[in-house]
Amino acid sequence: MFLTKAELKSVIYEYQLNDIVEITTGSTTNEDIVVMAIDAAVEEMKSYLNPNNQGHWIDGRNRYNTAVIFAATGTARNPLILEFAKSIALYYICRLSNVDIIEEKVKARYDRAIDWLEKVAGIGKYADGPAITPNLPLLTLEDTPENVPFRFGSRDKFNHE
Repeated sequence: MFLTKAELKSVIYEYQLNDIVEITTGSTTNEDIVVMAIDAAVEEMKSYLNPNNQGHWIDGRNRYNTAVIFAATGTARNPLILEFAKSIALYYICRLSNVDIIEEKVKARYDRAIDWLEKVAGIGKYADGPAITPNLPLLTLEDTPENVPFRFGSRDKFNHE
């Protein structure tokens, strides 16, 4: 797993997390809520980093290998991606409650993470500018599903003679 519940301690205190998801001492029945929030955060990040069917991905922008990025564990993980995953997961968890947490700070962290992902993807308000290029594993040509060359040019000139 890319991110665990224990690693969320850098963005939320354990007692706050347990209060939000209603985990009592010795009970792990609601830990699935945390796992679902982490999974949702990873999927949201993948949706920004994966190329899509829009033509702007064909313009030479990097295509990130999300399978490798999110399969990494321990110190092999990209620290910035890890921190943004924590912020997004915390946002999904905090939707349940607001126990000792200032909601504006959680929302601000979430917005910052999404803003950065939009910069990487070159979408939204960053669609017209150059995308930033983080140090992440890239897909190779063999990994891409379709490597079809395209053709351009014009027809022979037509004269009415």
